[in-house]
Amino acid sequence: MKQKVTAVFDIGKTNKKIFLFNKNFQEVHKEYIRFDETVDEDGYPCEDIDKLKTWIVDTFDNILKADKYEITSLNFSTYGASFVHIGYDGQVVAPLYNYTKPYDAKIEAKFYRKYGPIAKFCQETGSSKLGNLNSGLQIYLLKYQQPELFKKIKYSLHLPQFVSYLFTGIPLSEYTSIGCHTALWDYKKQDYHTWVYEEGINEKLPSIVPTESSINMNYKGHKMKIGVGIHDSSSALVPYLRSSKKPFLLVSTGTWAITLNPFSDGILSATDLKADCQNNMRINGEAVKAARLFLGNEYKLQIAKLTEHYKVPHETHRTVKFSKSIFKKLNENFKPHFAWESLKDSAAPKKTTLPFESFEEAYHQMMQELVKLQVKNIDMAKGKAKLERIYIDGGFSDNDIYIKLLSHYLSPMELKTTDSSLGSALGAAIAISDVTLNPKFLKKNYSLKKHKAVSL
Repeated sequence: MKQKVTAVFDIGKTNKKIFLFNKNFQEVHKEYIRFDETVDEDGYPCEDIDKLKTWIVDTFDNILKADKYEITSLNFSTYGASFVHIGYDGQVVAPLYNYTKPYDAKIEAKFYRKYGPIAKFCQETGSSKLGNLNSGLQIYLLKYQQPELFKKIKYSLHLPQFVSYLFTGIPLSEYTSIGCHTALWDYKKQDYHTWVYEEGINEKLPSIVPTESSINMNYKGHKMKIGVGIHDSSSALVPYLRSSKKPFLLVSTGTWAITLNPFSDGILSATDLKADCQNNMRINGEAVKAARLFLGNEYKLQIAKLTEHYKVPHETHRTVKFSKSIFKKLNENFKPHFAWESLKDSAAPKKTTLPFESFEEAYHQMMQELVKLQVKNIDMAKGKAKLERIYIDGGFSDNDIYIKLLSHYLSPMELKTTDSSLGSALGAAIAISDVTLNPKFLKKNYSLKKHKAVSL
């Protein structure tokens, strides 16, 4: 008898994956692939949309043909700030432009002359001025840089909805993709921003449906419900929102440490924007305040320097545990010693000095300085919201010093760590299910651990 499963395509910038989850949301099958990028008409690297389309459809069809699983639901989680442009014949008519591509300065200046001032615009749209990362401005750019191509576009689909479109043929929009620093949404009006209507961009954006929507389909003789897709950062929040009874913050750590507050009022202050806060959206359209810190990147750069300076094996940092005695010694006359390469910190010295007796001591100092920045970042995301709980996931969730220092500085907040490499994919599976998660879900599926505040 075939096992009933939910399938999720999880499309990252680097890895493209498909997961199959059983009724308890446990992984039973996984496949992944990487593609070489192609280039757009300017020679700038971008996603190879043809390869992506082919892999998605062929992979899914092969799983169906294997006849081992009965796929009852299908959904999609992908990176954001990316549009796929569909012509009147239903086919892709433009490259999937890379959001890292530099934006045309003259067209950008023209936009803000008409729809600025910049500070007011950014506050309304819940996003900093980010060039092509403000993906709505990618469509604006096409209108004035490539007007003939713009005329050929019937629909501009956010990437999660394009992948859904491959299976349903139905063009749609949903909140989490619209709300991720696209500059499309006015968080005060709870509607597309005025500029979207004035430029006629709204005519190319399909109808908005709830992110939890699904379409009952007969796909190649197989009955299943197919979701509309979800932005990956918002998807990672779903298991926490569905299973946590208390309001919370989620700090997702890796190259970036992104603090997500799904209980904000949705309006960013000038201070928030100056601190690089953005708004994302929950699956119901409510705002998620997001503050980011280039934590993992800076950590990697500094570890390389410490390893060389103290002549220790590169992996040494992975084995260092928190030492209360070292902490007390450093705090007898604490001052910052590290000059950051990729972080903004007015308190940091211009040059790194290492007057420490050992690698372990220097490492404790570095971690304390980084955690102090992390706490400021968390406070920015928290704002005035009354929150008692904070979840930490990702690469730093098993860093002993990071967790112990956070538990100390964030007390009396309740700090918990989770461990799941499936975050966004699992969220997409849960989003289209009718299952109510019980409070033990995170403990069972995410290795949830509670951490008491360390007395220092």
